[in-house]
Amino acid sequence: MIKYAMNLIFFLMITTSCVSDMESNGEQVPGGDASYFSIPDSFSDPVETTDRQSFHLQRVVEDLNVPWGMAFLPDGRMLITERSGEIYLVEDGELNSTPLGNVPEVHVQGQGGLLDIVLHPDYEENGWIYVTYARQVEGGGSNTALARMRLDGHTFTDVEELFIGTPGYSGGGHFGSRIAFDDDNYVYFSIGDRRATDSAQDLSTHNAVVIRLHDDGSVPADNPFVNDDSAQPEIFAYGLRNIQGMKLHPETREIWSHKHGPRGGDEINIIRAGLNYGWPEITHGTNYDGSVITPDTARDGMEQPLLHWTPSIAPSGMAFVTGNTYPGWESSLMVGTLAPRYLHRVELNGEEVVAQEEMLPDIGRVRDVRMAPDGYLYFSVENPGIIYRILPAD
Repeated sequence: MIKYAMNLIFFLMITTSCVSDMESNGEQVPGGDASYFSIPDSFSDPVETTDRQSFHLQRVVEDLNVPWGMAFLPDGRMLITERSGEIYLVEDGELNSTPLGNVPEVHVQGQGGLLDIVLHPDYEENGWIYVTYARQVEGGGSNTALARMRLDGHTFTDVEELFIGTPGYSGGGHFGSRIAFDDDNYVYFSIGDRRATDSAQDLSTHNAVVIRLHDDGSVPADNPFVNDDSAQPEIFAYGLRNIQGMKLHPETREIWSHKHGPRGGDEINIIRAGLNYGWPEITHGTNYDGSVITPDTARDGMEQPLLHWTPSIAPSGMAFVTGNTYPGWESSLMVGTLAPRYLHRVELNGEEVVAQEEMLPDIGRVRDVRMAPDGYLYFSVENPGIIYRILPAD
């Protein structure tokens, strides 16, 4: 009996620790012990060995195309956005091949389509699910929109469009977009410069910005430009070319992001109120034809990145590694790459980058990376669309 009681106490301590880790990891999913996929008894592929970790790759979802975003429901189900405009549900570890109904109308063009998906921090109380997507704009063209909705069975209800960026553009490039919540339930999301480079420093547009709203879509009274008649009140930070990765830091509770440069000059930044991150006035990159965009990599009043990648890695998706599932990866940021087609690890000491590692060469165009409530890292690749889970070798 004593041995049983001690084992029970130990189990409760471990469970509590895991839940606490998930609640502080910056993902917009409540902590919990949900199980999404069974763990295989054996693996046919060899162990992947990296600088700090050896692991197996488990294919958990296949038969996708461009799985842009993932959200893990606390009951063990999973939502996946396809850029082509569908949202799919995974139940009992199996992909339902019929997309969910009543999704917002999406404009699919180039890089635009159905993009990120995130749960409200209080999802278990209010049921809200947030998505960003490309949408046609009144007056012509398209831009990035934010909506929220609730899932009822296999269809969405209470669909509310909360925001649409302006103006509209005819091209299909640089929609962003990632979503993050902070501890006060403000919702942040990114809009790219829509390839209208000259407008990225123009606060009268929603180009190359991070937007900050209340969770109901209203504008916070303390937004940095809310009293500037020449600026859009929803803007929180600007000069950010095309953010496709954004997360709440698990310790500092600030919003971190990475963004695409042109040819070189991809960056990691900490997003702070009212700051100008410089695009296109400063950059470490050049135009795609090699011509100079600007001779400057720094100017007064413009923020410097924590890290820049030149040549480009085309970053997409990011997740802070939390919990104790991956010894040696503590304080690491995992970043997907689209151009070199690998998973990139950035080791951090506070705001200092101390090491980098290229993992899983040629795994595919890594579109999204997430820490899930089961304590594991997941990432998606595209064309063909596959979602992997990383399982420590031991």
